[in-house]
Order: sequence, then C-alpha cells, then structure tokens
Amino acid sequence: MLSAESAEIVRATLPVVGASLDAITARFYATMFAERPELLDGLFNRGNQANGEQRRALAGSIAAFAGMLLEHPGERPDRLLARIAHKHTAVGVTDDQYVIVHKYLFGAIAEVLGDAVTPEVAAAWDEVYWLMAGALIAMEARIYAEAGARDGDTWRSWRVVARREETSDAVSFLLRPADDGPLPPARPGQYVSVRVRMPDGVHQLRQYTLSGAGDRLRRITVKRVDGDPAGEVSTLLHTTVRAGDELTLSAPFGDVTLEDGDAPLVLVSAGIGCTPVVAMLDHLAATGSGRRVLVLHADRSPAAHALRDDMLRLAAERVFWYESGAVAPDRAGLMDLDGVEIPAGAVVYLCGPVPFMRDMRARLLRAGVAARDIHYEVFGPDLWLGAA
Repeated sequence: MLSAESAEIVRATLPVVGASLDAITARFYATMFAERPELLDGLFNRGNQANGEQRRALAGSIAAFAGMLLEHPGERPDRLLARIAHKHTAVGVTDDQYVIVHKYLFGAIAEVLGDAVTPEVAAAWDEVYWLMAGALIAMEARIYAEAGARDGDTWRSWRVVARREETSDAVSFLLRPADDGPLPPARPGQYVSVRVRMPDGVHQLRQYTLSGAGDRLRRITVKRVDGDPAGEVSTLLHTTVRAGDELTLSAPFGDVTLEDGDAPLVLVSAGIGCTPVVAMLDHLAATGSGRRVLVLHADRSPAAHALRDDMLRLAAERVFWYESGAVAPDRAGLMDLDGVEIPAGAVVYLCGPVPFMRDMRARLLRAGVAARDIHYEVFGPDLWLGAA
C-alpha cells in the first residue's frame, strides 16, 4: 500500500510525470544501454527499442500501476503485474536487474523534470517503483519455481525435427529437446522465448506462442517480418533454420491461458494471432472437451491464413473473414459480427494486432459479452495496458 504522504504527492504530480514518461523512458534506455551495452545481448530486444514499443510499454505500465495504487488503495493490481512478470521470466530477468533499472530510471526522471523533482517527489515515486518492483520480484520467483528454474535460468537446447511451410511468409518448426529429456509442462496459450545469435554476434530474443504442445514435441509458428527492426529474429529463423538445426528455447510462460470450465468459448484472432487459438483447439480436442467453441478469424486471404487447415480440422463452428480489394489496416473493422451468434455466457480469447483487438473488444461488449470474460494476448511489449 502506498503511504498517505506519498499518495498525495503522486496524485499531484502524476499529470506532469505521466506527460513526460515518454521522454523519461527514452532517456532512461539511451543512458542505460550506453553505459551497460551488455544488457542488449540476450535480454532486451533491440528491435523493440528501435521502434519505441518497449519505451511506450514501460511508460504505460508505470502510469497504470501508479493510477491503480491511487484509485484502489490496499489492492494489488495482480492482472497487470502477472502479465509483466510472465514477460520478464520469459527473458530471464533477475532480482538484481531491478536495482540497475532503478538507477537509470530515476536518473532520467531527474534529468527530464529538473527542479520539479524535489526530495519529497523523488521519495514518493521511489516508493511507487519499489512497490511495483517488490511485487514483481515475488511473483517472478513463484513463476520461476513453477518452471523448475534456478536463478532465472530456464534455457534449453531443442532440435528442429521438421520444418513446415504454412504460407509464403509463415513457417512452423516441430521441436524436441536435444537431450531427449521430458518436455516442460505447457498450458494452451503460453509462449516460449527463442534466443539466437545474430550475424553481428549479439544474442537476441523473441517470443512465440506454442502453436502445438503434444507429449513428445512442441511447435512454434513464425511469421517473417521484413523491414521492421523488431522482426529480425523472426526473419532469421524463417530464412536460415532447417530440420536438424538446434535452437535455444526458454520454458513456457504466459498468463493468458485456456481456463477450465463448461462455459462456451469464442476464440477470436487475426493474422498470426491464430497461433494460441490453434493451441487451445488442439488441447480441447486432445482432452475430449464437450464445450461449445466458436472460432472467428480475419486474414488477408485464404492463402495467407497460417494454420488454416488446423482450424478447419479442429473447429466445427467457425467464421473466416478475408480482405477483398483495399487492405483493412491490421484487420480492424474487417470482422463484422452482424449475423454471428455469440453464445450466452461465453468466455472470449483475443489475439492479433492491438487495433484489431480494441475493435473486437468493443464489438463483443456490444454483443453482450461481459468485460471480465474477454481475455487478450499481445505479441511483444504490451501497448494496451489498462484498456481491458
């Protein structure tokens, strides 16, 4: 709980700090990486730095956490924290790195805001930071323990058993532990980090949903991303990895997973966001579930629809939308629910570009789905904090 004194100061300064968070996080990352370049080797994704997504995600999480402390005193925003904690554990964040982040973040705050950062203001926001960091450290420790990790190390070498071309720009890799040991447990909807050495020698990470998780093999489906710095890992995997190669993967992480129950399911996706949907469908089929499942998917065309055959095979109730003529940006607005029966009491899982998910969430709410029953997964840094 934020102390009364700090809460008063944070409430008074939140508009100023919030308006400056983008500048603060830009200065923070620039200074930290200039002085600690090793952090870009295997921990931070430099593509997300180049396009600004990581900076905006950090700013959004700080503002959202501070706002929740003020609006809901005494309550810990576990939903927000869980998502961040799973992202952190997927890349191997450790306790000591919170000290490093604190040093450079508060240095950036002082530089950007100058004399406005009085000792009292600094102390109040310091309290916010350590409340957030302390909660995340505890949550991440539990997640690491569940994954059987020691000191945050969940990395393991996996052999590519087969490569399957899904579309012209998407490929699936079937993977088996290189040591032929048992597979780590995975829940439908979870993702793994893949760590690779780039041509310049720097290690980079990218998360991929497990699009299939059987007893002996795991599957990831990778879409090539050209012209975007954040897509360098995906493009490298797409163009260079073949059957027989080895990849370094983390244990599975992610908090947006299929929940048990009898409620009808509506699985909504666009583009490569189909991967967790297929994983959930595969799990439901393997366990003989009798739940009603409606699959809604939007894509550029049938030929561009990755894992389409899996969806056709696994989903008895399904509606697909494809672009015709002009391209619908991020598939937002393409999926028209007129004439689509959304089952009463349905639980919904969304995955796709953020504009698409925002659009679909609004449509589903208008269709009568309860806000608490709409779950979403964001690939990469979460730029939708507080919106769901």
